[in-house]
Amino acid sequence: MADAKQQIMDQVRQQAAISNARALIEKVNEHCFERCVPKPGTSLSSTESTCYTHCMEKYMASWNIVSRQYLAQIQKGVSGAGAAMGGL
Repeated sequence: MADAKQQIMDQVRQQAAISNARALIEKVNEHCFERCVPKPGTSLSSTESTCYTHCMEKYMASWNIVSRQYLAQIQKGVSGAGAAMGGL
């Protein structure tokens, strides 16, 4: 029974990770493409490509920082709730 529950939890985590990755890619494309490619053509210039690469790296680094902070806040909430429940 616990094994089945663990499998379901693993699947939920995997789906959440996939969803987050898709959202990240979508946001990077929206933000960086608009910023770095003012006049879309058949290919990217070296300037556009460099801009896009730097933009993507910065956006992903920011995303990772925000994600870590968000998870830390969730963990604090879970720990705090557990401590509060233990006092009952």
